[in-house]
Amino acid sequence: MASIPSVGIVGIGNMGLAMALRLRDAGGQVVVRDVDAGREALASQAGATVATSAADLAGQCAVVIVAVVDATQTEAVLFAADGVAAGSSRGRCVVLCPTIGPDRTEAFVARLSALGIVCIDAPMSGGPARARDGSMSLMVACDDAVFERHRGLLEALSSRLFRVGTRPGDGARTKLVNNLLAAVNLAGAAEALALAERVGLDPARTLAVIEQSSGQSWIGSDRMRRALVGDLAPRAHTTLLAKDAALAMSMSAGVGFKASISAVAAAAFADAVVAGHGAFDDASLLDHLRSSR
Repeated sequence: MASIPSVGIVGIGNMGLAMALRLRDAGGQVVVRDVDAGREALASQAGATVATSAADLAGQCAVVIVAVVDATQTEAVLFAADGVAAGSSRGRCVVLCPTIGPDRTEAFVARLSALGIVCIDAPMSGGPARARDGSMSLMVACDDAVFERHRGLLEALSSRLFRVGTRPGDGARTKLVNNLLAAVNLAGAAEALALAERVGLDPARTLAVIEQSSGQSWIGSDRMRRALVGDLAPRAHTTLLAKDAALAMSMSAGVGFKASISAVAAAAFADAVVAGHGAFDDASLLDHLRSSR
């Protein structure tokens, strides 16, 4: 594994903490910041340094990874009075990992660039376990020179490193297209198993058939296996996939594309959140469909 620079991670939830542990194992110097002191304590116990603010973190690190939830949090982390921009010198690199709209990504990159801060648009996919072992996906858009300069860090984080282009926002666009299809596949799998139960089939046996047949999808198998045994501990909250599907639908509308099939899946996840499933794993869509139909 290539040597990596000192790295700061702002936002050490499930994915951020997993990345911090991954970089620690690679011998990196890791500095963290989170609004949750409990998460900071976990990272500290694992050998990370805890910064007093995002600005403090940026002052200590060559690269800052932003791993918060949404665009509102990202803007605060970057541009608040004690944010990353306030603590950064020219030439600092910021890696944007949240799933946000491409228009917001473009705006953040422009504001950072005006301050002499380079940016890598790099949404992530794969979940905490894959972030921890370095097998998650990163969808990277940035200048070629910036990519080459930070290739070692990116490869330490991801064995599934996709170079999607140089245009800011193309990482975000790719991630939203992927997550919209994930929502469609998961909604379809949950609906199919809810129907199987309704017509008197054993859902576990039905899923076993699907997994070896044309209806198989990775997310359907992964989530439905857990849902069928009542394991809804959140690896990926329903609120997150609902958010991502809504962002993808907004992107679709913005270019005049009518995503009819996707709209149904997006609505299903939005309804599941309203029905109280938001804090559970997105596998809980099966329970939502069971109770609402």
